[in-house]
Amino acid sequence: MYKRYGKRLLDVTLALVVSLVFLPLLIVAILILMITSKDSPFYLHERPGYKGRPFILYKLRTMQSVEGDQAGNCNLARITRFGRFLRATSIDELPQVINVLRGDISLVGPRPLEMHYLPHYDEKQRRRHDVKPGITGLAQINGRNQLGWEEKFAFDVQYVDNISFQLDLQILLKTIGKVFSMSGVNSNHTSKTVEPFVPRSGVKD
Repeated sequence: MYKRYGKRLLDVTLALVVSLVFLPLLIVAILILMITSKDSPFYLHERPGYKGRPFILYKLRTMQSVEGDQAGNCNLARITRFGRFLRATSIDELPQVINVLRGDISLVGPRPLEMHYLPHYDEKQRRRHDVKPGITGLAQINGRNQLGWEEKFAFDVQYVDNISFQLDLQILLKTIGKVFSMSGVNSNHTSKTVEPFVPRSGVKD
């Protein structure tokens, strides 16, 4: 019952509360981005949603845009000073409330990754798309970008198998603590905020 009806009710209710509470902060962040950057303050990117269906994810821009072959380069050198602050405080995630209200994603669920990862998942990893993706999830409260991909996917599947109101509430409360402590933002093993997903050997493109 919760998975089918209650989860959506929780999403809409909390998303509306977050929108009202943090709207002034979001407006200030947008204005600063407009003043300090020539780029749009919003970063729009296609991501896979429920059952892998694509949708447009909304975020605040934290990186300088580049052209040509460097467009996929997501190293820390491209992150602006204000962008680092937005990431550390998770303010860059606030526009995703729009995605929650639209029904693209949930507040809690596996994080939506890159579209081009879809063909590389094994059967178990693909189960992360049996639910809507989320703004936060088990992986985010258990290490975030400090985790390896296998660990992240294991947490994602664990969530899919154990969805409940109690689990969602626990994840949301722990996420608040992670945001205030600003922990787990960057990987310990690379200069990139998120290591690229490298498929297992033998998996074809």
